Amino acid sequence: MSRKCDLTGKKALVGHKVSHSNRKTKRRFLPNLVNVTMQSDALSRSVRLRISANALKTVDHRGGLDAFLAKAKDTDLSPKALEIKRQVARKTATA
Repeated sequence: MSRKCDLTGKKALVGHKVSHSNRKTKRRFLPNLVNVTMQSDALSRSVRLRISANALKTVDHRGGLDAFLAKAKDTDLSPKALEIKRQVARKTATA
C-alpha cells in the first residue's frame, strides 16, 4: 500500500536529517494518513478511503465528500476516488 493520500495526492517527501555537527543523512517526511469511512450523500452509501488528516479537515470545510470531489482535480485523485467522483457526477446529473 503506497503512502499517498487518496484525495489530495500528498505523498512522502525526501529531505535531510541534520545533526549537531551539520552532517546530513537522507530521511523521509511521511504524510499523516488515516483510514476513514466517509458518507456520500449522493450515492447514499459509505466509502472507505485512506486520506491525510489535512484532507479530512478540507472535506469538512467544503461541506462533505461530494462537494470536495466536485472541486477536486482528476490528476490528484486516486483511481478509487476518481471512480467515486464519476458515480457522484452521474447520480447528480440524473437527479
